[in-house]
Amino acid sequence: MTTDLTEITVIGDDDTGLIARVTSLLFERGINIEDLDQAVRDGVFRMYLAVDTSEMVCTEETLRADLHDLGDDLGLDVQVRFPADRDHQRIAVLVTKESHCLEALFEAWANDELGADIGVVIGNHDDLQPLAEHYDVPFHDIGDDGGQQNEEQLLELLGEYDVDLIVLARYMRILSPNVVFRYEDRIINVHPSLLPAFPGAEAYRQALDEGVRVAGVTAHYVTTDLDQGPIITQRAFDVPDDADLDDMKRRGQPLEASALLEAVRLHLNGDVSVHRGRTSVRENGDRYQLGLPEELADVTPDRPVDGIGTAVAEDRSQ
Repeated sequence: MTTDLTEITVIGDDDTGLIARVTSLLFERGINIEDLDQAVRDGVFRMYLAVDTSEMVCTEETLRADLHDLGDDLGLDVQVRFPADRDHQRIAVLVTKESHCLEALFEAWANDELGADIGVVIGNHDDLQPLAEHYDVPFHDIGDDGGQQNEEQLLELLGEYDVDLIVLARYMRILSPNVVFRYEDRIINVHPSLLPAFPGAEAYRQALDEGVRVAGVTAHYVTTDLDQGPIITQRAFDVPDDADLDDMKRRGQPLEASALLEAVRLHLNGDVSVHRGRTSVRENGDRYQLGLPEELADVTPDRPVDGIGTAVAEDRSQ
């Protein structure tokens, strides 16, 4: 996550000349483009820019208005986030029926351990509305009788609550590029497997069917490719010979909550960044549990490793 640059996201129908129009506007106002990324998926165009506005020749309000006017002219949705906009971040949590990840987020928030506010909970079923109401957080059900989400309503709510980060707390629906592109690197999901193994639905069952000895969970950024986004944190657990699906869930669900909460903290604190589809952790990385706990290092074998035999042979020859 970029914390010291202004972020501009442009979304709309694909057309020629869009990049040039936006970058020309920025150049005319003395704004330096530090990073630019663009993509098209299912006819939806997205451009993300990280720009240095420290020496621009207009005010923030003027730049925001000019970009919105250009967006209206080109039929584009333009979002601008200045560094100061991210001082008090707000989270939207998306849920279905499983409560454990939402409970962990609420508990951390109630104990002032989250570093942001949970502004809204959005579900495609209303099962977790009582939990949100317990914490006095607004809940909105955007699902039909079958749980199919209304994405237009979802986008309206995300805008209404001025959301900085979307957390998928076991949300059992796929987000379209129309949503993902608007919140690039600002959507975190937890998946019940050690990705890239067992993507998609029924991950615990997939692991059982393949007879794995070690399974786990992964918190990652969401991209338009299902369960292939940049990995942030992972947790692992042993799978006994006689384990069934219920055993897998009992072992995995606490780790799902742990991995997701740690990934959210990393993001909110600005200690994780994404580059070329991979995450890297800044100098504060030792504050977090990214994978297995440190105690396991004491029981993990560190010998033999390749090259020791050669070194011993050389020593004897001297």
